[in-house]
Amino acid sequence: MTRLTAKRSDVNEALVIRKLSLVSVFGNVILSGFKFFAGIAGNSHAMISDSIHSFSDVLTTLIAWIGVKLSKKESDSAHPYGHERLECVASLILGIVLMATGLGIGKSGLENILIQSNESAVIPGAIALCAALVSITGKEAMFWYTRYYAKLINSSAFMADAWHHRSDAFSSIGSLIGVAGAMMGFPVMDSVASVVICLFILKVSYDILKDAIVKLLDTSCGEDYEKRLREYVSAQNGVICVDMLRSRMFGNKIYVDLEIQVDGSKCLREAHEVAEQVHSNVERQFPDVKHIMVHVNPANDI
Repeated sequence: MTRLTAKRSDVNEALVIRKLSLVSVFGNVILSGFKFFAGIAGNSHAMISDSIHSFSDVLTTLIAWIGVKLSKKESDSAHPYGHERLECVASLILGIVLMATGLGIGKSGLENILIQSNESAVIPGAIALCAALVSITGKEAMFWYTRYYAKLINSSAFMADAWHHRSDAFSSIGSLIGVAGAMMGFPVMDSVASVVICLFILKVSYDILKDAIVKLLDTSCGEDYEKRLREYVSAQNGVICVDMLRSRMFGNKIYVDLEIQVDGSKCLREAHEVAEQVHSNVERQFPDVKHIMVHVNPANDI
């Protein structure tokens, strides 16, 4: 069991979710407000675009929070396998919102490049440069904070939110370069920075959408994880070998179908006890495995 897995079993998930949501929402409201003011006061299209990107983080955090809260609901008669996939749905919505934000920023930047000339362009003020530096520092800190706790509670929605913070830090770097270039006598650089910001956002949104779709399609948990499972099961008392092992992702949880060989001379009760032991040990050792179905084959079966 890894250190992170051990910590995960002791963590208060509800408290972590609340802390992540509050830090993200208040942090983004403050940063987006400051950047929007700096963009207006400093005449920077890139900084205004950056502020819109930061404000979209407030929406995506709320989506992540709702998705995670709903995914933690207990199984019921209508949803006997649980609600874990709702978190992936939240990630999917988050990715779409992020992509739409990026396309809007890119469109605005291209329009400004096409219509402005160096003579008509307004040079950004120093406050826009200051806002970019503050944003880079703040968003990078929020990325590492959210990423740590997202891994701790194994949340794809909050991990997507963390990468949204990282994309905002990258976009602020683009703003910094654009504003600095414009102040040095290349006004078009401010609008070029908006297009660069768009590309960063589209890359992050693609990664988020890809991860969410993969988890919604019953994809296996991967060869390395299945190899660890197979080796662990093979080492259990009473198990001669593993005949078959299949896994599928269900949101952030894993379902496993397993066939094992046991001594064919064992009675039904003894074989059942081996299967129960394997079932209990796997779910205890691998917290991501929500359920494992164990089928027993007699070793001397012809």
